[in-house]
Amino acid sequence: MRFSLFKKKKKNEQLYTLAFYNLENLFDTENNERTLDEDFTPEGFKKWTPKRYEKKLSKLAKTIFGIGKLNNPHPPVLIGVAEVENKTVLSDLVQKHPIESISYKFIHYESPDERGIDTALLYNPRYFKVIHAEPIALMVQNLDGVRDTTRDILYVNGSLNGEEIHVFVNHWPSRREGNEATEYKRIRAAEVIREKIKDIEALHANPNLIIMGDFNDDPNSASVQKLITDTFLYNPMAKLHAPGKRGSSNYKKSWSLFDQIIISHGFLNYQKGAHSFREANIYDDSHLKEYDGKYKGSPFRTYAGRKYLGGYSDHFPVYIILKYNET
Repeated sequence: MRFSLFKKKKKNEQLYTLAFYNLENLFDTENNERTLDEDFTPEGFKKWTPKRYEKKLSKLAKTIFGIGKLNNPHPPVLIGVAEVENKTVLSDLVQKHPIESISYKFIHYESPDERGIDTALLYNPRYFKVIHAEPIALMVQNLDGVRDTTRDILYVNGSLNGEEIHVFVNHWPSRREGNEATEYKRIRAAEVIREKIKDIEALHANPNLIIMGDFNDDPNSASVQKLITDTFLYNPMAKLHAPGKRGSSNYKKSWSLFDQIIISHGFLNYQKGAHSFREANIYDDSHLKEYDGKYKGSPFRTYAGRKYLGGYSDHFPVYIILKYNET
């Protein structure tokens, strides 16, 4: 099932897929003394070898190439990603078959996350031109008053087929200590984005906004509602969330839709020389799922604890498709 404002595709439509994908701990095999990445080394807890690293890169590249393929044969023009260690892994990823032919470029900044995992944006330079990019610090404290060194929010201002857009790539603080105990951190992340949007609105009338990421909260959670309430933002992912039946990640046999792409209302209108929202979906094809056992149907992940499974990620990608209105 997908959510769409259009009944069927017309011939010669110019469609562009935008995606988000949590890559589940895409680390290189080298030990970085400044971060807690020791588990992801050949001698570490995970026994993370070059062979396993290369296998994961190949699987991720094939997945990215296929996102949205049933409704748009062309690979995504923008892909926000989470849980990448550094520029090295991104460079290795975009050079893997079959996406090496696209010549993706990427934007990445090192964040203060103690594990060394960051967000990034891959983009096809044929269609997207970067105007400005920056990391936005998320300053939140733990209950003991010590800063939670979580991921920055990546902000990218660019031009998609000549239309200016503003993209936010997120990986909000986790629920590791419990949902209620950590909810305030994700609400603060929503507030930080709203503050940045106000700055953008001061310079641009009716800006085109795309806010994507692993929010560690569902569409109806307080933090996501804080982001969109009383704004001109729209969350097409809300109609996709089917608790108990479908989502982008599965924990203890319970589905969540933490991975979302939120857009501004301007994409819901038709305007010549601009993009209109066509549909949103979860890329949960069968080859990305566990094929048997008690976790059948869940994302086929790389690790379950210390056990190496050799899968793709513990998250499914999500995506939207935009139509460019040439006439």
